[in-house]
Amino acid sequence: MTATASLFDDSLQLLKQLIATPSFSREEEATAALLFTFLQEKGYAPQRQGNNVWLRSADWRDERPTLLLNSHHDTVKPAQGWTLDPFSPTEQEDRLHGLGSNDAGGPLVALLAAFRHLETQTDRPYNLIWAATAEEEISGKNGIESLLPTLGPIALGIVGEPTQMQMAIAEKGLMVLDGTAYGQAGHAARDEGDNAIYHALRDVEWFRTFEFPDVSPHLGKVKMSVTQIEAGSQHNVVPDRCRFVVDVRTTECYSNLETLEIIRRHVRSDIQPRSTRLNPSGLPLDHPVVQRGLSLGLSHYGSPTLSDQALMPFPTLKIGPGDSARSHTADEFIRPSELQEGIDLYIRLLEGLAIH
Repeated sequence: MTATASLFDDSLQLLKQLIATPSFSREEEATAALLFTFLQEKGYAPQRQGNNVWLRSADWRDERPTLLLNSHHDTVKPAQGWTLDPFSPTEQEDRLHGLGSNDAGGPLVALLAAFRHLETQTDRPYNLIWAATAEEEISGKNGIESLLPTLGPIALGIVGEPTQMQMAIAEKGLMVLDGTAYGQAGHAARDEGDNAIYHALRDVEWFRTFEFPDVSPHLGKVKMSVTQIEAGSQHNVVPDRCRFVVDVRTTECYSNLETLEIIRRHVRSDIQPRSTRLNPSGLPLDHPVVQRGLSLGLSHYGSPTLSDQALMPFPTLKIGPGDSARSHTADEFIRPSELQEGIDLYIRLLEGLAIH
């Protein structure tokens, strides 16, 4: 099964237009308008909410499960070291250079091509939604998170990110914790006060040494790292509080709230999460989409990097053309051949897939 030439050509041209249109996070108005117009010109009836653009399959039936095809159209700002114009799509030796070409313009347009192909199938066992969303690079609240209530129940999400078309069946979550240990101020020259630093050190040591009993087969252990610490204002005053920051990378073995509860049971410091919304995810190997991928010769792995998967409270698979090692780098690129392969594999992966 190969993607039609017209789908590939449309995808490549659309990707070039996206590269040429700046779309930093929270500034995606122009690419949202570009995508909306493209879909209208192709005869579809797109919808837009903020800078999110989405499209439902025309033959919608409420009794069928829904498959979401999602990627993002925002980008980071260009890294230092670009030798090319990041907003000028430049083709060199089977490479298409440009900001967002790899992360995640390639996966975005490839998923749209798959949507256009799959929508034409009259025996398709699921409804389809394609969504191009905003603010992924900053885990913002005006992207996929704001759109999900509008889309309704989702049985499975395909998250388009550059994975070399291999299956990321698990992804680490993130919590940033602010810890505060309390003591009592006193003069350092006298035997008075209760040093908050010493209380904090006990908790810092716990974060360094504690191991959660359940270990993910794909992501390994929950990882906790104390990354900042601050206390005191004068050399001769015993500090009455010590603040520290902990970076916590969770696995599918524990939700963020479960992880937080375990931490609070073990430490004396006051622990406040900045957010618990970026949760880990995981798909079992016996899930139909994973089994289909394995039958196609795709490999699977656990991803340490965050994506909009973290905001989706339903089964998701992260997969797409391109290579995450190129993301956020100078002279970012994707190969047109990767784009072609991505369209083909998306279609083969999803065609006739049984989901519930």
